[in-house]
Order: sequence, then structure tokens, then C-alpha cells
Amino acid sequence: MIVDCAIYRDGRRREGPGDFSDALDEARAAGGFVWIGLHEPTGGEFDTVAEEFGLHPLAVEDALNAHQRPKLEVYDDSLFVVFKPVVYEPKSDAVSTGEVMVFLGDGFVVTVRHGEGAPLAAVRRRLEHEPHLLAKGPTAVLYAIADATVDHYLDVATELQNDLEELEAEVFSPASGGSRNTASRIYTFKRQVLEFRRATVPLAPPLSRLAGTASANGGVPFVNDKARPFFRDVSDHLTRVNESVEGLDRLVSDVLSAHLAQMSVRQNDDMRKISAWAAMAAVPTMIAGIYGMNFDHMPELHWVWSYPAVIAVMAGLVGFLYRLFKRRGWL
Repeated sequence: MIVDCAIYRDGRRREGPGDFSDALDEARAAGGFVWIGLHEPTGGEFDTVAEEFGLHPLAVEDALNAHQRPKLEVYDDSLFVVFKPVVYEPKSDAVSTGEVMVFLGDGFVVTVRHGEGAPLAAVRRRLEHEPHLLAKGPTAVLYAIADATVDHYLDVATELQNDLEELEAEVFSPASGGSRNTASRIYTFKRQVLEFRRATVPLAPPLSRLAGTASANGGVPFVNDKARPFFRDVSDHLTRVNESVEGLDRLVSDVLSAHLAQMSVRQNDDMRKISAWAAMAAVPTMIAGIYGMNFDHMPELHWVWSYPAVIAVMAGLVGFLYRLFKRRGWL
């Protein structure tokens, strides 16, 4: 569906005509641009927009199908950029991603949102309250979307760091040492980090191109060269996020290894205790087995004190084994 359509001139919003072609002509004639926002559009809705603005068919297909990696594509009449905003759910400690596709061209911006985590409404409000920034044209919209997306990455990285600290406290707790569900929680957390990484890492090359720090020669069409320092600042923030994500990934792997090692040690302790009790039970069993063989000619069978003597020997041997295993830490 079409969420919003407006013409911006000198940083001020002006409602445009209903026809996209007329809105684009009016924006170009006035030295402004038209910004159209769509949310999960149908093929019919987007075909009209694509035809009016001359969007490339491959980019249109990507925008409709979603499930794209962050990327930047340059076509003859437009620039196509994909962002993956990330949402952190505090109740479930889960990370989910949406998608924002941005088409940039001569006098127009078309944004396509998939999912609920995209920051487009907040970005539009922010820009409309900062006309000096919005007056820079479509480049300002692209910068604001990139800046809002990456800033939210930093917030999500902080939340994931807090969750990891809770996992570490659970694993290394002297009282519990990790419950049976700890390994499952660690694996689930690792999947959340992986999902987060899929959104942040592929965005680095596109931002490097927009910032002018990539190895490609020349600037990016439809993007003002004077905006490079701003994109460079966003790229620096993304570098911090990616470093944080890599650190989280390494730490969660270390926590999982530590948990598995603790489980192995605990199992070894249990096996030693079982072995110790089995050894203590084997001594009286062996003695009772010998005297239960029912031979006629066996010593001590007819002694008056045979029974209490055997019981005393059994108790003494079991007590000796108990003290031995206790001293060695098996019990």
C-alpha cells in the first residue's frame, strides 16, 4: 500500500497531485523532489510507480520479493539501496529483521518497506523538523535512513551484550553451573547473533561506496558528493557495530565451550561417585558370595563368632574404602 506521497521544496513539505507523473514534473520544475513511501506493495501498485519513475525491472523484482541482502546497485536512471533494520524483542530476547528498499533518482525518492522494524516514519518526521537537512534533496533522505538504521544497530548490540552477560552469569554460577536448558539458550542466542550479523556485515561495502572510501573510482550517481563526510560517519558507526558483533560471536562460542566443559567435568564427578559406591558395594558382595557357595568343608563355617566376625570385616573394609574415596575427592 502507498503510505505517503509528498513534494519537498526548500526543505518544506507540499502535498503533491495524485498522479505520480504530475508530482514528479512539479517537483523537478520547482527544484525539489517527490518522496513516495510504500509498505509491502502488491505487484499492481508497484508497477504503476515503476513505470512512472522508470525503475529498473531487476530492482523492482527485488523490491517486491524482499529477502535481500543489504546492497547498492547503480542503474541508468536510478540508484537502488537495500537496508535491513533490526528489531530486538525484550520479552522474548529475540532479534527480527525487516527490509527497506530505497530508489533514488533525478528529483524522486521511492522507499519500500517490508516488515514492522523499518524506521521510515520516524525518519520522515525527523527530516520534516529539520528543513535545512531536507533541503539537500534525495541524498538527505538516503543519509537519514542509513543513519537511523545503523544507530538502531548500536542499541540492539547493547541489548545482546546484556543478554550475553546473563548467560555468562548462569553458566559460571557456583550454585547451578548452568541448567539443562542452558545449552539450548546459548544456541538460540548464537542464532540471534547470526541473524544480526547478516544484517550488519553486508552493509559495510555499500556505505564505503557512499562515503567515497571504497576502491571503486568516482562517486555514486544521484548522491551529492558533499554528503560523503556524513556517510563516512555512518560507516564508522557501522564498523563499531560489526566489531561488537564479531566480539559477541566469539564470546558466545567461548561460553558454549565453557558450558560443555563444565558438563563434562560434572559427568566425570558423577561417574567417580558411582564407581566409588559400586566398589564399596562389591566388597561385602564378594565376601557374601564366597560364604554362600554351600561347600561342606569350609573354614570358619562352624565357629561361634563367624557371623559377627564376617560382618565386622565387611564393615571395616567398606569404612576403609569410604575414607579413601573421601580423601581423594571421589565422594
